[in-house]
Amino acid sequence: MKFLDLTFPSPAHNLACDEALLEWCETGTGEELLRFWESPAQFIVVGYANKVSTEVNVSACRAKGIPVLRRCSGGGTVVQGPGCLNYTLILKITPARPFQNITSTNRFVMERNRATIESLQPRSPAPHSGAGIVARGHTDLCLGRLKFSGNAQRRCKHFLLFHGTFLLNFDLALVNEVLPIPSRQPDYRENRAHAKFLTNLNLPPESVKAALRKAWDARLPLKNPPLEIVTALSRAKYATAEWNHKL
Repeated sequence: MKFLDLTFPSPAHNLACDEALLEWCETGTGEELLRFWESPAQFIVVGYANKVSTEVNVSACRAKGIPVLRRCSGGGTVVQGPGCLNYTLILKITPARPFQNITSTNRFVMERNRATIESLQPRSPAPHSGAGIVARGHTDLCLGRLKFSGNAQRRCKHFLLFHGTFLLNFDLALVNEVLPIPSRQPDYRENRAHAKFLTNLNLPPESVKAALRKAWDARLPLKNPPLEIVTALSRAKYATAEWNHKL
């Protein structure tokens, strides 16, 4: 597997890159890879089927100048910005691998990422304190009952896209200001406000990236990313109101 540590200046390009990488692989040009990116700007990302007016405090975003964009995968709404590390996996679907359906893919990827983050945590003096790294819901990673990672996937015939976030040192207070309680939530959330539901890992991004590269055996850098596809997708889709504010 190759790796790509590439952040674009604009939110639209960063979101377009994930879909471009999937498209690139699906057409037979690209190969499996692990990408990292960290947005220098704050913005909102709604899931493919989310309704912006329901899942986002639009007036607060306008007042703060925070744009709202839409990704190509499912899942809930998140806030992006400094202190949030994003990763992207492009994985090949073959009969010999556990990627034949959404559930098996979730289980496999989440467990590998869970074990990776657990390896970076200091050993707790109280092993039964409930503060370990656990997978909850369908695709959440938590420190105890506090969420630090949300994930989603999109599937094609030959490859799939699995991507997510890690809250490392993010402005969690901002989430309360720009996002209401989501219309759909996992049972373990128990209707908690964002401030009582989210947490930061307080880990350096380079440590997390190095650990994930090792876990996914992503050794060599990708030297020829499909930049033309990224630019085209950004302009035609991710930078448009028709896509971002549909529904």
